[in-house]
Amino acid sequence: MTGVMAARQLLLRRAAAGPRWRRGYSSAGAAEYLHRSIVPTMHYQKSLPRLPIPKLEDTIKRYLNAQKPLLNDDQFRKTEELAHRFEKGIGKELHEQLVAQDNQNKHTSYITGPWFDMYLEAREPIVLNFNPFMSFNPDPKAEYNDQLIRATNMTVSALRFMKTFRAGYLEPEVFHLNPEKSDTQIFKNIIRFVPSSISWFGAYLVNAYPLDMSQYFRLFNSTRLPKLHKDELYTDEKAKHLLVLRNGNFYVFDVIDRDGNTLKPSEIQAHLKYILSDTSPAPAFPLGYLPSENRDTWASLRKNLLDNGNAEALHKVDSALFCLSLDDFPIKDLVHLSRTMLHGDGANRWFDKSFTLIITKDGTAGINFEHSWGDGVAVLRFQNEVFKDSTKAPAISPQSQPASVDSSTAVQKLDFKLNDALKAGIIKAKQKFDATVEALSLDMMQFNEGGKNLLKQKKVSPDAVAQLAFQMAFLRQYNQTVATYESCSTAAFKHGRTETIRPASVHTKKCSEAFVREPSKHSTEELQELIMECSKYHGRLTKEAAMGQGFDRHLFGLRHLALSKGIALPDFYQDQAYAQLNHNIISTSTLVSPAVQLGGFGPVVSDGFGVGYQVQDDWIGCNVSSYPARDGKEYLQCIYKSLEDIFNVLKGKKIGS
Repeated sequence: MTGVMAARQLLLRRAAAGPRWRRGYSSAGAAEYLHRSIVPTMHYQKSLPRLPIPKLEDTIKRYLNAQKPLLNDDQFRKTEELAHRFEKGIGKELHEQLVAQDNQNKHTSYITGPWFDMYLEAREPIVLNFNPFMSFNPDPKAEYNDQLIRATNMTVSALRFMKTFRAGYLEPEVFHLNPEKSDTQIFKNIIRFVPSSISWFGAYLVNAYPLDMSQYFRLFNSTRLPKLHKDELYTDEKAKHLLVLRNGNFYVFDVIDRDGNTLKPSEIQAHLKYILSDTSPAPAFPLGYLPSENRDTWASLRKNLLDNGNAEALHKVDSALFCLSLDDFPIKDLVHLSRTMLHGDGANRWFDKSFTLIITKDGTAGINFEHSWGDGVAVLRFQNEVFKDSTKAPAISPQSQPASVDSSTAVQKLDFKLNDALKAGIIKAKQKFDATVEALSLDMMQFNEGGKNLLKQKKVSPDAVAQLAFQMAFLRQYNQTVATYESCSTAAFKHGRTETIRPASVHTKKCSEAFVREPSKHSTEELQELIMECSKYHGRLTKEAAMGQGFDRHLFGLRHLALSKGIALPDFYQDQAYAQLNHNIISTSTLVSPAVQLGGFGPVVSDGFGVGYQVQDDWIGCNVSSYPARDGKEYLQCIYKSLEDIFNVLKGKKIGS
């Protein structure tokens, strides 16, 4: 590994030379940036390792392991036979072609193209099917949770983030396994002098793993444009305005001047105050409903909008730095919060924007983001930085006065010319949106009998226990084990996206059956042993997925390659068991952050659950979405009961039948 050797020598040489002083900057310039990292933002990007393509035999083995708990013996034998035939025949050919194609495209990863295609070719509405949300914690200083104050502070912090990123001053995203060694000023002083072509190896030597940051540029000035058959991602970094939605009306104003400087916070405050006090009625035909439509329907309506003299107004929407939605109501409870951030009323959103910052009347804030351009890692970093900056270094205070500026000339209210076909399209889109939202159930629960601390003390994986509870609960409620999806980031690789962890295993099935069907037949020690087995196996699956050694993306890439080359879809992919495994009835995603109160998303299938969860130090929280085919409230009760049983067993208590 020549890169490691070269990096080691450079690190030693720089360490011997002693620390260098970081470059200073004026206090005037400081307000424009969150911070100035001495290690350039994209310092590691060039030397990031490439996403590996697993060996085909490993992929088939992992695939069959995931199928085992879902199939009876006869079904499994048939699937096993198809899998081995695929492995020795057409699958082998496709795998060789995929590897050859990957070797010719060393600037990216084998999954990038197929994954963009998957998102952009999907014709279902993006609301509930794709766009997730993450809500911010309240500002610790209660008086700063005023809508105007928080909207101004978060907008300024978001602009600081953008400027910091574009200037190359944003700290690179690094996963530190040994922060005492790697997350230090000394290490940063050394690594910045290691050439970008080998800098990753330098970080690797101190157990630090830089993450891919290629998605970050799409955070700003970006939108997803509806097109027939396949959408497009659009970015215009020259645009300097913010898009603000209130009461279904669209407003824009410049937040960057011609010299590239951010507008004064007091002026942003003045313009937002002007928008919040505008008495214009809500539009009779709110345009915000259109991006919630089927993508082909929306593409046709957008063409009509363009042909009807709305090109300039639409360009303002598409190219805006981001969308700020100001809602005219306070949040009642956590379910209302989830609904507001996940879908809202449809009129006061533009779901196609890369992200929308939503702030309600009581200053509750959240982000809804379009998923094709990027994953949670980039959005979460943005959210963490914005929360930290807006709460620790707020641009304005409750005592701040808005600037004396003429907002009526600075703020432009966008008007859209609508013909009868467009009006009818909006009415239909609203009807569909309302019906879908009406059918959606959102429920949540918090388990307060323990969390990460106790589980780590018992030497079991907190994530494994949460996933085991989801399996146990489904068995308790529906008496079966079903396809389950857990998202895992592969951002440790160049242009990595995500891989799937398959939490339903023979181990979770065996453990769940013991707890649900026959707890009295097992001693507490036996049940503890079953939990341990689940934890070990889940840990292995998680590690494999994070290292690009899952099976889902590999099989997806091979299927995509076959279709793109006009090859008849192999029997392996036509197996009912393959379709069933990819019909993810339990779709799960977790996040824990000091900035985030909760996150969630819609079910990915009509008879499924969307499970957003957090395992905190002393509690576990779950946010479950479902449609009428499933009962989310009962599922949460079953999750609670399962967690209770698991924790009791880990504490050495006997559980009742």
